[in-house]
Amino acid sequence: MPLTISNNTAVASASYYLGKNQQALQNSIKRLASGKKIIAPNEDPGTLSVVMKLNASVNRLKGARNNVQNGVSFIEVQDGVLNTIGRIVGRMAELKGMATQDPMKSSQDIASYDNEFVDLQKQMRDIAATTFNGVSLFADYATGSDGSVGSTKTQFKGDTSADNTVEIYTSSEGSTGTKISLYKSAVLSALTINSSNLTSIGTSAAGSNGGVFGLFAKAAGSANETFSLNETGLSMGVFEQALSNIAYLRAQAGGGMTRLTFAADSLSSMETNMRAAIGRIEDVDIAEESANLAKFSILTQASAAMVAQANSTNDVALMLLR
Repeated sequence: MPLTISNNTAVASASYYLGKNQQALQNSIKRLASGKKIIAPNEDPGTLSVVMKLNASVNRLKGARNNVQNGVSFIEVQDGVLNTIGRIVGRMAELKGMATQDPMKSSQDIASYDNEFVDLQKQMRDIAATTFNGVSLFADYATGSDGSVGSTKTQFKGDTSADNTVEIYTSSEGSTGTKISLYKSAVLSALTINSSNLTSIGTSAAGSNGGVFGLFAKAAGSANETFSLNETGLSMGVFEQALSNIAYLRAQAGGGMTRLTFAADSLSSMETNMRAAIGRIEDVDIAEESANLAKFSILTQASAAMVAQANSTNDVALMLLR
């Protein structure tokens, strides 16, 4: 084999492997530092695309889960208000009994009860205007079969039309995916009682016709804003019907909460499984990569030593020239 100095192939070969081993060592360090298997898009573009899409899906699932949690909060606030209204109706029934069924009560005593009774009507009207982050918790009235709102024909059956619902999206597809409709409870319809047949009607004519009672104060400035304990036709059956209606509304809210709870569980499960899938695709195997780190560290040092060794062959040529 001829001895040359212009082209030292041994040095070139050793330098080539030194560069390769240095690059592999740096990549191994980056993988261990980042915890990711893919550290550059050119390594596996297809897998990188899958990971990006899965991460986007996880973010959308988190958004849907927040929607569901907000829906649960909406119903919890609604149910709390309905519970308060139920207790107010119970107190109004108690006042009715104390004011009309006790012969020992003086006219002044009855007037005191009546003052509280009127105040409770106003309080219920104020409570019925409660909102959740600006969204009304309650519908004014159920929509009648003829499409009218506030019609005296509208019977309370827990039926609220589409304009009295709140849509909660429960999937990563947003509005094109699954959704749950939450009812804005028709509390005013539930508290507007026709004493002639003890059914609840969605009417704004509370206190009119001598037989319809809205157990709430009407809007300020309107006629018959409140009525007294001694109103004709106001029997205990009116309060019992109102309490029954409130119980129905709370059961309706409970059904919506159950659906939302299951939807939240489903979203949490989907998010967990999605994250597991992402981990299997892009997470680095620490044990394997640690072995690679040790290997390329040794190879880099060996390559550097070989470059130095290859360079030393030029000393032989100098010996011949002396």
